[in-house]
Amino acid sequence: MTRIAGYADRVSVTPGETINFMVSCEAPSYKCDIVRLVCGDENPDGPGVKEKVVRTGASGTYKGRRQVCYDGSFMEVPAHPAIQGLDSFTFQAFIWPTTPDRGTQALISNWRDRDKAGAALIITKKDGSLALCLGDGKGEIEVIATNRPLIAHQWYFVAASYDAESKQVTLVQQPLNEYPNVDHGRTLKKKSALSGPGKHDAPLTMGGHFKRVDKGRTVCGGFYNGRIDSPRVANRVLSPAEMELAKTRPTHGSLATVVIGAWDFSQGITTTTATDLTANALHGSLVNMPTRAVTGWCWDGSEMNWQSAPEQYGAIHFHEDDVYDARWEVDFSLTCPKRLKSGVYAARLRGEGGGEEYIPFAVRAPRGAPTAKICFLLPTASYMAYANTNMSTNMGAAQILAGRLTVLNEKNLQRSEHREYGTSLYDSHIDGSGICYSSRLRPILNFRPKALEWIGGTESTLWQFNADTHLTEWLEARGFEYDVVTDEDLHYEGLSAIQDYTVVLSGSHPEYHSKAMWDAMQAYQQRGGRLMYMGANGWYWRIAYHTEVPGCIEVRRAEDGIRTWIARPGEYYHSFTGEYGGLWRRNGRPPQVIVGTGFSAQGFDISSYYVRQPDSFKPEVAWIFDGIGEDEKIGDFGLIGGGAAGLELDRADPLLGTPPNTYVLASSEGHTDLYLVVCEELDVNRPNADGTQDPLVRADIVFYETANGGACSPPARSPGAGALPTTTTTTTSRA
Repeated sequence: MTRIAGYADRVSVTPGETINFMVSCEAPSYKCDIVRLVCGDENPDGPGVKEKVVRTGASGTYKGRRQVCYDGSFMEVPAHPAIQGLDSFTFQAFIWPTTPDRGTQALISNWRDRDKAGAALIITKKDGSLALCLGDGKGEIEVIATNRPLIAHQWYFVAASYDAESKQVTLVQQPLNEYPNVDHGRTLKKKSALSGPGKHDAPLTMGGHFKRVDKGRTVCGGFYNGRIDSPRVANRVLSPAEMELAKTRPTHGSLATVVIGAWDFSQGITTTTATDLTANALHGSLVNMPTRAVTGWCWDGSEMNWQSAPEQYGAIHFHEDDVYDARWEVDFSLTCPKRLKSGVYAARLRGEGGGEEYIPFAVRAPRGAPTAKICFLLPTASYMAYANTNMSTNMGAAQILAGRLTVLNEKNLQRSEHREYGTSLYDSHIDGSGICYSSRLRPILNFRPKALEWIGGTESTLWQFNADTHLTEWLEARGFEYDVVTDEDLHYEGLSAIQDYTVVLSGSHPEYHSKAMWDAMQAYQQRGGRLMYMGANGWYWRIAYHTEVPGCIEVRRAEDGIRTWIARPGEYYHSFTGEYGGLWRRNGRPPQVIVGTGFSAQGFDISSYYVRQPDSFKPEVAWIFDGIGEDEKIGDFGLIGGGAAGLELDRADPLLGTPPNTYVLASSEGHTDLYLVVCEELDVNRPNADGTQDPLVRADIVFYETANGGACSPPARSPGAGALPTTTTTTTSRA
């Protein structure tokens, strides 16, 4: 099958705005149609895939070409005479390697790969020790190493100097922590056999060595996994005393003219710039989002917030599998026609000879001019969090959680094979550290109609995006007009993005929210808006959007919650904004405060049903249960697990913020022992925290009113909410 993949530069457009599409296609050509997505679920027991082709200027046949995504993060400093003219030099830094045995890794590199010219401070492939690599520019290379393997997750002060006159090389590999009978430090002096490092016009890089430029993108190799703190470049050999001074006062006294580059990574943490302290202003650009706001060599645990002690957070963590923007060239563009209705759309691409790809996006109503009373809030932040997740292939406990074998298919394997597209906030980097940044500026192979997604050890089309298209199909089948707004729109525009709508429908899994999103939704409810919570595990993790670059979110999995990785001590605050991360519950805003219920339990074998609670018989809420019998089970059927209450369950809890005027209308029952209470509810480990024994393993359907006629409600007919469907369906679990 021909491989075809792509992405767009935006997640939503309004009429008159332009969205660009980037495509990699191995076929000679492909056909593009813009389609309105009604339902993207291929499940034969469901509504089926429904899409409507719309005529646009972007429709047509395009020439196929292969575009490459280069992953791996590094810092780049443009070529500068102060560096390119070096004869003698010293490179030094603090490093915290995480995979020293993974091959050649460049720390500080003044190198051009084409003719092997220059010098680079590296970790050797041979034994994982520190080394200086010299190249004369004529094909001759010399590597001088300490031959003392570095130990992973240990801080070292490292340095390499070269004297052009004597050709003497000095290497310093100095561990900050010594251990009895562990020999992992050395100072070495050795004369080089080369005539000297060759001159070149390549940039200075850190975290990788320069290879070439491809269509405006700097391409590096020899990526480093680990942290670099306080890197320095001097224009002569530094004495041990000068090296010591350069660690903390690199521009002091006589060093002011000797140290030509001294980067302070504790400055500009919220940016993608690495600040040089010297008069040369050799500021670096960070490529592919290496992790910032991480503890450095001098962190002592006295401060947990990088803003309070920035000098202790002077490190950047580089990874060979970081990716932010694929930076592909634009293949075609769409200027959104004024007549195009708001909704969920996609560029549907079909390659010559086979292969299919969809690139979804939202079409919004004109700003300030809604075309419907109903707004569907597309949870694009959650799509980004799960982007290209490889839990089905990486997570060893999947089969235990689900009680069945993991089933893989071609689409799982495609995601696993294309790791260069980056993975999700649920995956870990090659060095074991958690992935805390995710971007939409790359192909996201599971943000697609027909895509299969991991659900506790098995695969289904009914999760995340495809589950949300069941909501759009439901609205359209009932003939209700609606507009679509995305999470990103809500973040950047706040209340103004949704204030003109009578009702806002959440997605099936609105898990990730920024403070701006949270505040906007609360303000919307308090001013009289009605929110219909259509999912579960919502308003769970706090995220931050990058303040400088588009389409990038951050999560810090701090303290508590269902987590596939845990943030390191001292690294609970977002690097993008400085805000405290983790669960919204840990930030004093449990989900119960905004939607009445919050994440309570999780399980992945079978789903259950709801039974009515005493509140459901009160006259104030009788309208919700029109046509439903007193003893009727609610949702004892479904496409996932055979019931409406499954996978993730949310419950009401006044102690966590469920409003006192809340009606608990129905609760689920009959869950299995594979449904477990979420860990933030457990003060100590106990054996009975499962669906057969613990009352916390349940989902509640609730209704409550807010000020000015606002409310949080299940899907039903409400006199104050406009015409909505009359059937009650799942609001606190995905099914």
